[in-house]
Amino acid sequence: MKYNNPVIPGFNPDPSVCRVGEDYYLVTSSFEYFPGIPLYHSRDLVNWRQVGYCLTRKSQLDLTNIPAGDGIWAPTIRYHNGRFYLTCTVMGGIGNFLVYTDDIYGEWSDPVLIDFTGIDPSLFFDDDGCVYYTGTGYTDNKYGIHIFRLDVETGKIKTEPKMIWSGTGAYPEAPHIYKINGLYYLLIAEGGTDYGHMSSIARSASVFGPYEPCADNPIISNRSLDLPVACTGHADIIQAHNGSWWAVCLATRPVGYPSYHPLGRETFLASVTWTEDGWPVVNQNGTINTVMEADCLPEHIWPQPGARDSFDRPELGLCWNFLRNPVPDSWSLVDRKGFLALNGLSSNLDGIDPVAFIGRRQQHFAVSVRTLLEFNPAEGEEAGLTALISNSLHYELAVTMSGGVRQVIFRRRIGTLQKVENSIICDHNPIILGIDADWDMYKFFIEAHGEKTYIGQGEARYLSSEAGAAFTGVFFGIYAT
Repeated sequence: MKYNNPVIPGFNPDPSVCRVGEDYYLVTSSFEYFPGIPLYHSRDLVNWRQVGYCLTRKSQLDLTNIPAGDGIWAPTIRYHNGRFYLTCTVMGGIGNFLVYTDDIYGEWSDPVLIDFTGIDPSLFFDDDGCVYYTGTGYTDNKYGIHIFRLDVETGKIKTEPKMIWSGTGAYPEAPHIYKINGLYYLLIAEGGTDYGHMSSIARSASVFGPYEPCADNPIISNRSLDLPVACTGHADIIQAHNGSWWAVCLATRPVGYPSYHPLGRETFLASVTWTEDGWPVVNQNGTINTVMEADCLPEHIWPQPGARDSFDRPELGLCWNFLRNPVPDSWSLVDRKGFLALNGLSSNLDGIDPVAFIGRRQQHFAVSVRTLLEFNPAEGEEAGLTALISNSLHYELAVTMSGGVRQVIFRRRIGTLQKVENSIICDHNPIILGIDADWDMYKFFIEAHGEKTYIGQGEARYLSSEAGAAFTGVFFGIYAT
């Protein structure tokens, strides 16, 4: 049968997956957004539903003053003896840590800190009860994959970190260890998380090595190929309950020329088979595409939330994120029934101080966004709708008061360049603010009394990693300042 990639569209990089019976749970990186680490559930590996977040309290994830692109990097989720474990890195924060829960739909523990300087950590539970921690770091100025024994209850390191593989090329990272037929397999990412990205594998009779690389490395790579998918890598493999094997990985869907990817790095799925001498083969030839063919698990489709959110529930829907930790009094769902109230702060979208912002991932190239705004600004205040990939790359349509005149403005921020491109006097209150987007352009409009007026537009290529080294994807957000 055929299925479509990505299986989780929009900014969802660095996927890691575990299985409990016939249920599959997957996590992805969330960087500077809060709550941290979205958690997804599937029963067929193709259709996923979001069921929560792993880090929902500031005691678990303090993103204060975290720059764009830092924060949560590369989580790994594992299940062992009735307990879920998750480990990752907070770049610019507490570094490496793990959390755990006995209820995947409940609260996770506060962080257990791991005294290891590095990134992309992973846990491996061996048959003899020993637990191993792998990550990417330095030893004697050598960069590569390290391993040590760990006490998961205390976070105490029980053996000296040992470098076990430097990979086959540049930037070895994202290690995962699996024990299959008595051998230890080490799967890593290489080439940097860009157009040279790939995944390679090695194996050993001992968890500490030495590791023998696969002769057919990389086992996942779309480099230099004319395919609609690029940057494939950072994979995790799993055996399904029917015995089949699968890989999840990150990839992008670039558009335009030179290419760019405003949706960010997304989660893709591929089937895995094994050679007679025990090496994995991904999708028969190591490539990933938007349409895949494989013998899939029985289809299990979940009901999905509607496209419209009327803010008439007691809690925000799972699609919504804050930029860093929210100021508690900056937002409310109870101040006025059926409305989200934002109480503007002194900071704005250009910095890393707390801002009154709630946004959701852009998941498709062709999309229309609308929000009804009711706002009576004082001088210098503004509230509006933004398309944002970082604090230095964003467009916004906003209602503001300037010189005693109520206006709608369209502004673009591209690196150090910032300009209000258009402004019109507008007394309509409430007013609909909107964005019509496609792969090439974001077009901003207002709508009042059934009449739609375009105010400005911005190129999609400037809201992409290629324009500003962003690790995320575009968010559509509503904000007040």
